[in-house]
This record gives sequence, structure tokens and C-alpha cells, in this order.
Amino acid sequence: MKNIAALALAGLLVLAGIVGGVHWFTRPATVTPNAPDMPPPATALQVYHLGHSLVGRDMPAMLAQLAQAGGESGHAYDSQLGWGTSLRAHWYPDVEIGGFEAENDHPRFRPAHEAIASGAYDAVILTEMVELRDAIRYHDSGEYFHQWASAARRARPDVRLYLYETWHPRENRETWLNRLETDPAELWKGHVLAPSWADEGLGPVHLIPAGRVLAAFSRALEARGGVEGLADETGLFARLEDGALDTIHLNDLGNYLVALTHFAVLYHRPVEGLPHALLRADGTPADAPSAEAALLMQQVVWDVVRETPFTGLASGPGA
Repeated sequence: MKNIAALALAGLLVLAGIVGGVHWFTRPATVTPNAPDMPPPATALQVYHLGHSLVGRDMPAMLAQLAQAGGESGHAYDSQLGWGTSLRAHWYPDVEIGGFEAENDHPRFRPAHEAIASGAYDAVILTEMVELRDAIRYHDSGEYFHQWASAARRARPDVRLYLYETWHPRENRETWLNRLETDPAELWKGHVLAPSWADEGLGPVHLIPAGRVLAAFSRALEARGGVEGLADETGLFARLEDGALDTIHLNDLGNYLVALTHFAVLYHRPVEGLPHALLRADGTPADAPSAEAALLMQQVVWDVVRETPFTGLASGPGA
């Protein structure tokens, strides 16, 4: 099963980090964020996604459909994925990436170094493996995020660079929510982004706050007592073959929520009114949220994106 494979891969990569040299977990770095407000893109974006199964195939495909529906008819994308794969593992061609053949067996795959060196992409979106604490401790997340960001900037000086903030497994609801709200300052910004923000020559790097959207939507559902088709946030997660909750991978509804978040950040536009009946990457109809659930998702996404600093949009103060 996919989540078991991802956890197994994370364990192997942690072991590789121990063998190759441990990068001990330290307090967050204090840096001045380099993520100023910027104008929205003038045209549809060519986007490259680098990451793992929390990017997946379906979320970028949904993002492309949202862009098309929003009038950005030239939006296109490519990706390189793995199971639980760190940015460090993606960097070295000789490092075996678990699930590489399965995750990249689709028309939108393009090898990462080739893609980024091409300078063909208006936006490059990078994310790190989870457990994020292990990624920071054993896989030098900040250094390898900086390596990828620098490569993208060398290839194309005007590229829009983003860190996609994801989430850790939902084993305990309150712990999960607390970390979604504290990890951005402590881990994503304090460790993963710190070297890039400290490099004055690199230029801006912005955030896609998907984890914070998940937290806000979960709390909004709780406040309402649920909405049609979604009693609580567990309805955003996939199910394993035995029916148990997959505590890390999202289903179609969850992927829709994350795709909305990407659209709002990339295009600086409200998402209310965008369609909620979309297709998966393989062309089959995705399970659609109810109209009530979709509207709440759209409202929460825009509220969070507007209020979160360092997304590139004009935003309010915050961590």
C-alpha cells in the first residue's frame, strides 16, 4: 500500500542520512524573510512540481483545470515525484527513489534536473518529505531546497519560486492541528527556507500554505458541525484497501482543496465560483465535493491565502 511504501522509504532515507552524516536538529534560524509582495502573473503559467505523493498526479491536474476554468488557458505543468522522497534524494541521480517508476508513469513527467535547467517554467514549486523533522535532521532540507532554488534561478532569473507547505500524518487530531499551525514558523521557514532567504543573491522565495489551509478548513468544519458530504476533516483523506483511514494521503476532495490553494497563490485570485466537478489525471471523474463543501473550501482558501504572509500576495501581519 502506498502509505506503507512511503513510510518504508522514509525509514531508508533516514538510515542513509545517519550513514552519510547526521545534520542535528537545531533551533530555527532567525532570518529576514525574502518574500515580498509581487504582481500577479500577466499570462498563464508553465509550472514544475518537484516532490512526492503529497503532490501526486491528481492535484496538479486539478490545478490545471482550475486555471483553464479561470481563464488561464495556457496553464501547463510537468513534475517529478517519488514516495516519501526528500529534496536531497531528488538532487542526486544515483540515489534510488522509491516508487519512481510508478509515480512518474504519466505524460507530465520530466526529469527534474533537465526540466529546471531548461528555464522553461514560469514557476517552480518544491516540497520536502515528511516527517519534516527527520528531513531537517537527516537530509539537510534547507541546503537542498537552496540547491534546487538556485538551479531554477540560474536557468531563469525571473522564475517564481515556491515552497509548498504540506502536512504530517493525522494520528491525533489536536496534535495534527497544532503542528499545522506551528510547523510553518518553526520548521518550514525556520529551517527549510532559512538558507534561501539568507542568500541575498537568490531573490524571492514564496509560500503555498496548504497545511495551514487544511487546519483552517478542519476548524471551519468543526464550527459548523460539518457540511453536506463532509462531517469532519477525515473526509479529505484516502482510505486503505481494508477501509482504514490513510492518515497522510488525500482523496479527491482533499486534492481539490490543495489545488484551490495553489491556484489562489499562483494567480493571486479569489477561488470562489471555480468549478468543483473535475477530472483526475487519468481522465476519470473525480469525486466532487458538494456545493456547500466546495463553497466553504473556496472561502477558507482565499481567507488563509490573503492572511498568510510571504505568499507574494498583499497580506496581513503574521508568523
